[in-house]
Order: sequence, then structure tokens, then C-alpha cells
Amino acid sequence: MGLLLLCNGFFMILAAVVSGIYDDGATLDITFAALVTMLVGVLAMFYTRNHKKVVKRKEGYIIVTFGWLVMSASGMLPYLFSGAIPDITNAFFETISGYTTTGASVVDDIEALPEGILLWRSLTHWIGGMGIIVLAIAILPLLGIGGMQLFAAEAPGPSGDKLHPRITDTAKRLWLIYFSYTVAETLLLKLAGMSFFDAMNHSLATLSTGGFSTKNASMAYWNDQPLIQYIVILFMFLAGSNFVLSYYAFKGKVQKVIMDEEFKFYSIFILCFTIVASLVVYFQANVPVSDFHPMILGEWESAFRHTLFQVVSVITTTGFVTADFTSWTPFLTIFFFGLFFLGGSAGSTAGGIKVMRHLLIIKNGLLEFKRTLHTNAIIPVRYNNKTVPENIVYNIIAFFVLYMLLFIIGSLVLGALGLDFESAVGGAASSLGNVGPALGTLNPLVNFNSLPALGKWWCGFLMLLGRLELFTVLILLSPYFWKRT
Repeated sequence: MGLLLLCNGFFMILAAVVSGIYDDGATLDITFAALVTMLVGVLAMFYTRNHKKVVKRKEGYIIVTFGWLVMSASGMLPYLFSGAIPDITNAFFETISGYTTTGASVVDDIEALPEGILLWRSLTHWIGGMGIIVLAIAILPLLGIGGMQLFAAEAPGPSGDKLHPRITDTAKRLWLIYFSYTVAETLLLKLAGMSFFDAMNHSLATLSTGGFSTKNASMAYWNDQPLIQYIVILFMFLAGSNFVLSYYAFKGKVQKVIMDEEFKFYSIFILCFTIVASLVVYFQANVPVSDFHPMILGEWESAFRHTLFQVVSVITTTGFVTADFTSWTPFLTIFFFGLFFLGGSAGSTAGGIKVMRHLLIIKNGLLEFKRTLHTNAIIPVRYNNKTVPENIVYNIIAFFVLYMLLFIIGSLVLGALGLDFESAVGGAASSLGNVGPALGTLNPLVNFNSLPALGKWWCGFLMLLGRLELFTVLILLSPYFWKRT
């Protein structure tokens, strides 16, 4: 925890430096927040210096969950000290939305925020995204969370049953890819016409699949610059794919990427969903295609680009918007709501259920027909030409059932707090899937500020649950977890 706070303080210092460069008036406040955070981190490390540095399974759950909470508690200090978000409820919501890479905001006028605070919002995404990579590669397989053991078998280094020295090297390589993608997108967006500050912030938000923008209109601000939106689409796609596959690609093992089942279906889903949605957008008379500022190939290109952007943004749970997809037709509203539950790839920074889990659930469901006919036959589920152990299949089914149950409970709580049906189910699905934009009064053109205070805390809890693969948080709420064994 102390080490995490020191890292958090370091990133706050970076935001303070940028604040000083732009002379936005928030430099001292962000610096003070950084010093307080680092001081608490140093004290925590000092008082625990003689404790045994042994991390068992129980400690793993506690570190992961409380680590995110501690980061969120310290991460809201720049907002509070600078007065950018003076209310604790709103500051915590904005912070946990950042670290969980959800991207739902409560700020009404984003463009009025100081540059240092805007950068800090984006950095919370980027820090959270890095943390998710480490979770997926090293921690979750160790804890046996949600079928991530299967991903561990595919990753170059981690061992599913114990921490392996190569995990550190693997995490370093993946962080390097993560950092390199961020730099590459920043440069490309700058060359395409964005200011350097906007390019840097949007790159931090894209690679983490976060969605915080520096503009009130999000990516719709650049609707007349298609190249910028196509660049963001490309990097959203990369961020939503397995980062280990990027590692293989850079190592020249392209065949491994092409043959990966999850990547194949992830790409097919995006392509098919985009074709369906773009046809509806283009041919439905009540869809204001002309409002998209059609360029290059006219209205068809505009319809295709905006549907592609929104499909990739929702599937990867990035949450950037170029238009209000909930106003495109009732069919597309339901269509995009369904995409809230898909998610990106395992080992990516995307949230949601993940494509890999959907594939295995579908495969297992189809095999049940064969098992019904051949009751004595042993018919295993196969993934990437390997047999998937039964316990992992059961784990994934349990994850899916629990996810849907939590979605229903989340919707009921928001409904009880006064939200209408569309807003309640949209807010719950968006928060649990770390998507960002939702439906109804929480649609892509507005924010979550209209939620009551209790609703913001509840959505923050759902964000944490979804980001940390459900079991990690929920197991801490079970009495037997705290019993001595």
C-alpha cells in the first residue's frame, strides 16, 4: 500500500509540473496533494518494514481490493485541494471512475478545469490500465479468479499456481508496449491536428480504455477531422486486444496472433456489429447522418466511421463518443446496450465479461447437445486447440451467473434511488462493465452528475467489482474469508 501511494504521488508530481507549465493556478494544490500522498506512503512503508514480505492467497485478495481503494482515496486529493471537485462524493466518484478505467464523469464543464487537473484525470486512467495488465498477467491467475488461469497458460511467463520470477520480466515488457503505444498515439494525433496536450490526454485515456476527454463533447469535438477519429479507433482496438498478442507480434510470431481464437472472434464481432449498425444508421431516415459532418466519401463514410467508432468504443469499454448512439433508433439503443456485456479480450485493459468467457460459455453450451445424446462420452471444451479443464469452465459459468445477478441487483438499487428503468439498467450495466456512457438520463451526451449521492457511491462500488473480476472484492465480504485457518 505504501509503495502504491509513492507511485501515486510521483504521478501527481508530473501533473503538478504540467500545471506549472500552463500556469493554471492549481500547481501548489496538486503538489500539496502529492506530498501528503507520498508522506502517508513513506510512513506506511516505515511502520511495516520489519513485517514478513510473504504474500499468500488471502493477502493477494486484500492487496488487490484495498490497493484500488487506497489509490482512489489518495487520488481524489488533487480535486479536493484545488477546488476543481470540492465535494467528497463527486471527487471519489471521478477518481474511482478513473482508476477502474470506466470514464463516467460528474464534471459538467470539463473544459473549465485547469490543465494539471485534466492531466491528473487522464493519468488515473493510465495508472489503472497498467495495474489491470499486472492483475491479468500475474495476480488473478495466482488467485484463480474467473477463469484467468486459462489466460495464464497462454501468457509468456506466468505460472498459474505460483508467482514465477519471469512474471516481473513479462510485466515490464507489457508495460513497455503499453507505454510505446501511448507515445505512438500521442505523436499520430498531434500530426493529425490535435494540440499536444489534447493528444497526450486522449492517448492516456485510449490505451487504458478509459474515456476521459479534455472536451465537453468528447471525440465529437473532432467530428470534422476523420483522421483523428480513425487513429483513436485503431488504438482502442489494440488496447482492447490481448497485450500478450502485441508482444508476440513484435517478436515476429504473427502466426500466433492470427491463430488466437479470442482475437479472431474479437475482430469478427467488431466487423459484423459495425456492418449491421452502419447499415441501420445509413438507411434509417430518422438518423441525423448529416449532423456528423460527412467528409471524404460523403454520408456513407460518415455513417460507417461513427458506427465503427461507437462499436469499438463500447466493446473495448473505452467510452469515447462521437454521437449519441441512444438516439439513432430503438433497435440500435438495444443493440449497443447488448454490447455493454461483451467486453474486450483477456489480458487487455478493457472491462466487461471478456470475449474469451463468452466463447467458452457458448462452446460448453453447444457441447451439452452432444453430451445429452452420448451420456457416457467425455467431451471436453477446447480453446486454442487445447483442452480446457472442467474447473475453469465451471469457474467461468459461475462468473457469468454472478455478473448477471449483480447487474440485476445493481439495476434494482438504482431504480430504488429514483432512476427510471432505462437509466437504472443502463447505469448498472455501464458501471459494472466499466463502459462509461449509459442510457436514459445517463446517455452519452450527459454525465452521471444527476445521480443522487448514494447512487454515485453505489456505481463506484459496481465499477470496482467489475474491474477486479467480481470474486476479488466479493470474497472479502464473506465471513469465512476472515476466519483463521
